[in-house]
Amino acid sequence: MANKIALVTGANKGIGFETARQLGKEGVTVIAAARNKENGSKAVETLKNEGIAIEFLQLDVDNDADIQSAYEYISNKYGKLDILVNNAGIQIESDNWGENTSTNISDKVLRQTFDTNFFNVVKLTNTLLPLIRKSDAGRIVNLSSILGSLKLHSEVGSPVYGSKLFAYDSSKSALNAYTIHLAAALADTNIKVNSAHPGWVKTDMGSDAAPMNVVDGAKTSVALALLNADGPSGKYIHLGSELPW
Repeated sequence: MANKIALVTGANKGIGFETARQLGKEGVTVIAAARNKENGSKAVETLKNEGIAIEFLQLDVDNDADIQSAYEYISNKYGKLDILVNNAGIQIESDNWGENTSTNISDKVLRQTFDTNFFNVVKLTNTLLPLIRKSDAGRIVNLSSILGSLKLHSEVGSPVYGSKLFAYDSSKSALNAYTIHLAAALADTNIKVNSAHPGWVKTDMGSDAAPMNVVDGAKTSVALALLNADGPSGKYIHLGSELPW
């Protein structure tokens, strides 16, 4: 892993931070991206003190200039990118995960959610794809959620049936569609693309009510980032098990 380069977005806290830590402990050189320079720099210093090869890159996925700068920085310094973990995401429509917002969601919230969780993930990934193609074993991990499963949302009594935050859930469904399509487009390459459901994790988004700790929440992303050549592509995974789309 010593020569592998990974970019993790939203790496200043929560699952992204722990993903960067776990990849670093596997010997991967990590570029920890975050939109807030102060918070991102502090996070990187913490991990550097743990002996991890890591650096901070200011990257707001909602900023086109930042996306282009990220490409140029990685291209100039490393010439390739082995792992892209699209971890950055938002949920801004409600503090009540049991609410159904489909009848009252505002255009502003819907568009903002899709910009961050879907449109700009596609933009960042496609911008960096030429660098990922230069890897011997490119890996793209899209941080989804079980709340993006259309099958589970349509089944009364499923674990997610009672939670229908429309903007967030549908943005993750769209992200899953991108995973499927991109994996198909890259099927004849050495690049693998998968969606990861981290679980309900104790983070700012998941709250203290969540049953999983951050260490376990990062495990799915890390496993997909380090897949062997015979690993899956175009799948929706949680801790090694496949979820229904």
